[in-house]
Order: sequence, then structure tokens, then C-alpha cells
Amino acid sequence: MDNKLSKDAYGGVAGKDYVPYISSGSKSGGNVAVLIIGIILAALFAASTAYSGMKSGLTVAAGIPGSIIGSAFIAIFAKQKGILGKNLVQGMSSGGESIASGMIFVLPAILLIGSKVSFLEGFVVGVGGVLFGIGIASLVHNYLMIEEHGKLMYPESMAISETLVASEGAGESMKYMGIGFGIGGVITVITSSFLNVANNVISYVNESFYKWKFEVEVNPLLLGIGFIVGMDVSLTMFAGAILSNFAIMPLIGYFVSLGQGSATVWNNPDVAINAMQVKHIAGSYVKYIGAGMMLSGGFIGAIKLIPTIISSIKETLNAKSSNSNGSSSAGNLIILGGIVIGFIGGFMVSGGNIVMAITASILSLFLSLLFVIVSGRLTGTIGTSNLPVSGMTIASIVIVTLLFVAMGWKTPENNKSLLLFGTFIVTAISAAGGYCQSQKVTFIVGGDKNEMQKYFAVAGVVGAAVVTGTIMLLSSQLAMTGDNVPFALPQANLMSTLTAGIMSGKLPWVMIIVGVVMGVVLFLLRLPVMTIAIGFYLPIATTTIILIGAFIRLFVEKASKSEKEKEVRVSNGISLSSGLVAGGSIIGLIGIILQVTGVIKGSGPSGFGATNGMAYLILIVLIAATIIPILSSKAKDAK
Repeated sequence: MDNKLSKDAYGGVAGKDYVPYISSGSKSGGNVAVLIIGIILAALFAASTAYSGMKSGLTVAAGIPGSIIGSAFIAIFAKQKGILGKNLVQGMSSGGESIASGMIFVLPAILLIGSKVSFLEGFVVGVGGVLFGIGIASLVHNYLMIEEHGKLMYPESMAISETLVASEGAGESMKYMGIGFGIGGVITVITSSFLNVANNVISYVNESFYKWKFEVEVNPLLLGIGFIVGMDVSLTMFAGAILSNFAIMPLIGYFVSLGQGSATVWNNPDVAINAMQVKHIAGSYVKYIGAGMMLSGGFIGAIKLIPTIISSIKETLNAKSSNSNGSSSAGNLIILGGIVIGFIGGFMVSGGNIVMAITASILSLFLSLLFVIVSGRLTGTIGTSNLPVSGMTIASIVIVTLLFVAMGWKTPENNKSLLLFGTFIVTAISAAGGYCQSQKVTFIVGGDKNEMQKYFAVAGVVGAAVVTGTIMLLSSQLAMTGDNVPFALPQANLMSTLTAGIMSGKLPWVMIIVGVVMGVVLFLLRLPVMTIAIGFYLPIATTTIILIGAFIRLFVEKASKSEKEKEVRVSNGISLSSGLVAGGSIIGLIGIILQVTGVIKGSGPSGFGATNGMAYLILIVLIAATIIPILSSKAKDAK
């Protein structure tokens, strides 16, 4: 066998006539060793994604890192299973990551409205969403994977498939991931997420006539994300941060400095309007303009999906194969389990309100059904990393919120129930995207779709448990408000602001509307509204270090003498960056757990360790430690 996919894998032949990479022999890649490896990686990627996603507002797809790490473990513990075993492991890695990418959008919002969520509530709602998303996606498997072969390209699935068959590259990729994990781990250990002996935030704040703030959080996981997503996304987000911190904030600061009398900040009566500092302007005004921008971006994205929704449902209903071989008996059990657990979760979170449990559960299942099909189709077009989960989630949350308001369910406890229903919906959407991506890889390499379905479902359940547990462990930090919070939670903040504001009637509509109008203007200018809005909303410390990561990638590309050398260096850079993300998030999570439990106690950095100079020193070390290994890559590494 050649260690390369055939051209038919990309189209040019009917799906039913495609000959997969493994075309003969057993289709099974699973055994106990593969399952255990997959569960471990699903848990690791779920925890890593939850941590890094809540911190940066961006998540990194786990398919390729999962296939690289999985290849190494399969070679050691289950060599006889070969590429089919590697495929199951990458699918389970994607399962853990995709569940985290969904749940962190909504579940932490419960903490932000001042409520508490139990592990059982989060876990049941998450598992219901996982099973329903997988079950519905399995109904359209043959249509999306086979009938649309070559039409829906599944770009990330093809990249994962190529990674799986290019076995020589796995060792080199593992080396760079290990280097990145070490760099990320060491720097994270000495900073605030762990021992807290060195300041890692470069900070400049001006409180005079022209109020502004510029900060850089020297965080390896954020720098790694910047390298992975590249210059376009990073620069667009940074543009939003510039607009927020150097235009809107100074403008508001100028006008309020002219104020007279005893007027106070609208949501903080202890602060006089004309005495506001930068942190007050950011938290009480700029934040809500950013929320309005994200809201408009979400709705614009949802409106743009209407043709896709219509065509997806129409083509799915008309698909010939869907009438005969759409789903296995296991798939039917999974979707039934999702419905049953969804209703059980609905009754559990409704506080004994039978009408709420039934109506909200039915509406949530319907919205999930609608967007799961769209999610599967869009994954085939743009991949899971670019899946517009925000738009679909915002549209769904607003619809469910309107139901709650119409029925008079407006208490904080009702808002908690609403957000748990929203968690079910977003988990189903995200799980479906990851599942379809993994099933396309299975189709390409020649695995058993039913086996992938079962293994992915196990990974999804593990992911739901790990993400809920991570949120519970970090709850005290996630619920923090004010300046310099450890986790930005842009999407969850939007959900809490939106639902609580609509229910209470205290949403600062002027600022929300201003943000919406700004979003519409960006759309008319054909700019990426949601990306700019997230940059506007996130702390500039986050967007700046992400941009530095993108600049490192640009430098690596420009310093390469040939296309082949550039390709090798960027590939190894992405592997190293994946290690930075994993090292920074996993070690950071462990550090915070040790801090919360009292194992690690400290008063924070002092002397030079607490200055901007220390943060600059760490930044220089981080940049050098990232660039030097990547530039040492040679074209021979890819042979």
C-alpha cells in the first residue's frame, strides 16, 4: 500500500464506487487497548479544550493532534490494529474536544448569573445532547458521506486522513508536540496559573485625559492558538481589540469626564460617572457594546444559514440512501437514548414545572434536530474549526428565551433552567460536527462506521463528564467579575447577559443596540463580524499574545527558502503549537486545582518578579523557544 490517499478520496468517483485505503480484510480497529487509549485522549482533549476555550474564546480541533498522539500509542500498545485503530483514537479525541467546544459556550453562563449547577445536571444535559446529536447525524450518514462524496469536501477530515496514512511523519510530529508541551508546561508552572512566582502580564493603563489600556498576557497556550489560526483571524480579532481599547473606551471616558452632579454608573452605584476608571468603562459599557456586536454576528450568521437549512432538510428527505441504510440499530438506540435522556434532563432542571419540562424539551429537541443536520453539512464544507456554532446557539437561545418570557418564567432559577436547555442544544450541534468529521475519515480510510459511532459516543459521554467536572472545579474563578478575571468566557458572558437581561428587563439596550449597529456596519463592509466582535469583547491582553503567535508563523513562512521547507516548518510549528496549547491548558488546570484545594499557597510574585520587566523576559524566552526548534526543521523531515 502507498502511504498516500488515492485521488478518488477527493472526488471524481461516486461514493458507492470509492475504494477506501483499507479495502480488504477486517474493518474492525477496536479492542480494549484502543478503547482505553481513546478514553484517555478524549478526557485530555476535553479538559484542555475547556480550559483554553474559556480563556481565549477560541478552540483548537483535536483530530490531527489526536491522530498523531494516537498513532504513537497504537504503535506501542495495539500495533496489530494499525490505521483502523488510529482512526478510532482520533475520532475519540475529536469527540472529547467537540463536546468541550460546545458546552463551554453556555454552561458557565449559569455561574455568571449567580446560580450554581450540580455535576449531575451538567452531565445529564451534556450526555443527552451528545447522544441526540450523534443519533440524528447517523440518520443522514449515507447521504452526507456517500451520496455527497466529492461535493462535500470535509477539508479537516481529509487532512486527518492524510495524517493517518503518512505514518513516517508521526514521530517527527510527536517530537515537536513534546517540545511545545514542555515549553508551555514550564512557563505555566512559574506564572499565576500555578506557583505564581513570576508576573506574566505586560500592562500599561492610562487614566488621564485619553483613557486607554494595552496589555499582553504572556501565555504559551494563547501564543500557540495564534500560530495555529494564522494571521487573518488573529489580526481581525486584534482589530476589534484596538477599536475597543483605543476608540470606544477613550470616547466614553472623554464624555463622562464632562459629567456633573451625583450620577453613578448604571450597574455600580458606588462609582460616580465622572470618576470612572478604565476598568469601570470596560466592564459597565464597552462589554455590552461588544455583546451587541456578537449578538448581531450570531443572528447574521443564523440568517445566512437559512438557505443551507432548507436545502439540507430537502436534500436529506429526498436522499435515496437515507430510506434504506441511514442508521444502524445502534444508531437508533443512541438517538432514542438522546431523546429519553433529554426529557429526563428537562424534568430534572425544570424544578418541578411540568409544563416547562415538556414544552422546553420539545422545543430544544426540535432546534437541535434542525441545526444538527446543518452542522453535519457545514462540516463537510468548512470543517469543525470554522463551524458557526455561535450563530446557531445564539438563535436557539433567543428562541427558547422568548418562550420562557411568553410563559412568564422570568426568575433567576428559570434562567438557570433555560441555560441548561441551551447547553443541550449547543452540545448536540457541536457533537454532530465532530461526529460527521470522524465518520468521513472512517469512510475514507475504510473503517467500520458502526464501530466509530459507538467509540465516538463513549468519548462524548467521557467529554461531558470531564467538561462538567472542569467547570465545577473552576467555578470560583469562572464566577469572578471585574478587572483582570482569569477566564474571559466571551460566549458564556454573552449568553448570561442576553438571557438575564431579557428576563429581567434590565438589559442596557442602548449599548446593545450600538453594538448591533456596529456589527451590521461590519457586515455591510463584508468583514467577519463575529471574529471582530470576539476581539472587541476579549481583554486586549488575550488578543495581543494571539497576534504574536500569528506573527511567529508569518516569520517562519518568510524565513523559509522554498515551498517545501515552508510546508515542513509550518507543519512542525502547528505540532509544536498544539503542544503549547496542551501543556499550557493541562498544567494550568492542574495548577488551579492545586490552588483551589489549598495544596499550593502563595502571596504572588514580588520584587522584579512582579514587574513588566519579568513579563518581557518571559515573552522573549517564549518566542525564542518557539521559533528556534521550528526553524531547525529541514525539508528532509517530511520525506
